Order: sequence, then structure tokens, then C-alpha cells
Amino acid sequence: MSKVPIVEADLHAYVDGQLPSGRRSEVEAYLAAHADDAARVAAYAEQKRALHGLYDAVMDEPVPERLRLPPTPGAGQRWLGWRAAAVVAWMAVGGVIGWSLKPGSAPIAPDTETLARRAAVAHAVYSPEVRHPVEVGADQEQHLVAWLSKRLGGQIKAPVLTEEGYALVGGRLLADEAGPAAQFMYENARGQRLTLYVRRRDAEAGETAFRFAQEGPVGVFYWIDRDFGYALSGAMAREDLQRVAHAVYRQLNE
Repeated sequence: MSKVPIVEADLHAYVDGQLPSGRRSEVEAYLAAHADDAARVAAYAEQKRALHGLYDAVMDEPVPERLRLPPTPGAGQRWLGWRAAAVVAWMAVGGVIGWSLKPGSAPIAPDTETLARRAAVAHAVYSPEVRHPVEVGADQEQHLVAWLSKRLGGQIKAPVLTEEGYALVGGRLLADEAGPAAQFMYENARGQRLTLYVRRRDAEAGETAFRFAQEGPVGVFYWIDRDFGYALSGAMAREDLQRVAHAVYRQLNE
């Protein structure tokens, strides 16, 4: 066996299938002897599957006209590189066109559409985490809420969902295109997780009633109320998610 130590880059390359066979065998032997790292690698793999489920279809969509630049004469392969880069940049800023509402839903304003999309992505990224699902745990709830409220510029709170069967795991600060956002994570006895995404509402967005979006396995109930936009995400039946969303809404409007 090689004496070269296993580093973080090896673990990510293992998940991405980028290791040569010899190094892959070494990593597998290492993971068999290190349960914590094996659990982390499993979480990375689950994140990868979730993100593929959300966005693989996007790569089959045409590049939007607003991102098309006329190729210069003789550009050839360089134009193909620009086009690929435009696709990546377009996805990175949240302009994913693969998003769709549940059949029969009314059109939604761009601000609320972005809210739902970002909440679904954040849920897909962080809910599978084993070792680091949150930045601040539920044992520091008072500090967590005060910190996130300060960063978002207004009083927010973490709803209590024990009657719905969920306990607070903790939360984290996220970067949203409109500024800082907060994510609270909850978990039930079966290990199923929900996340509540909170951000300041757009200055011109009015209040909205519940709306529902579905992307891959992740369902999202979202709404705008007073100073904030809220989105509750989970990979579960729509009626179950709606039940918890109503409980969240009631507590936030007491």
C-alpha cells in the first residue's frame, strides 16, 4: 500500500470517480478503518445525487438569448468554451430554467420564485450532512436566533415543531443574492429533515399566500409576510409538508 496519506482532495475525487484504480483501493481501505470519514464521504455522495436530481435536466436546455454573444470570426472552439462558461455562470446566479411549479399553480413573481429555488438548493446541499449539518446547534438556540436576526436586520425566530414531530437541529447563515439569509434545520425520530429558509423580502414584493414548488424530490412551501420571505423545504409528501408549513406560519404570526 502507498505511504501517501489520504487527504481531503482524495475523498472528493473518490466521490467524483476521479481516482485511478490503485488510489481508489487505498481510499476504500482508509474509509473502512475510519467510520467518521466514511460517513462524511457518504454525505458528500448524497449531496451529489441530490444536486444532480435538481439540475441535470438544465444542461439539456438551450442557453438563454441574453447570454449569447456572437462568435468572432475564427473563434471556433473558443466560442464553445465561452458558451459553456455562460451556462455555468447562469446556473450559479440562480437563473435555472428547470424550475417548475406544481401543475395548476399560478405564475409567480421573480422574487418569490428565487426564494423557493434557493431554499430547495440549500436543503439539498445541507440536509444530508452528517457531521456538520448546521453552524450553530440547538443547544445554543438563543445565540443562534440573536445572531441570525442581527445579520438579517430584523427579528426572526425558530419555530417549535415538537407537536409536528420535529426537533430543532440548529441553523446557519447563508449568502443570498439579496443579502444574508438564514436556514433552520429540523429532524424527526426517523432522521427525516426539514429546513426553513428565511431572507429579507424584496422592497417591491407584496405579501403572498402559500405557494408550492416541486423540484426533484424536494418540495417547498413558501410565502412572503411582512419583512421576510419564508420557505419550508423537505423531501416528503406534499400534504405532510403543508401541515408543518401551516404550523410554522401560525407561530410566526402569533
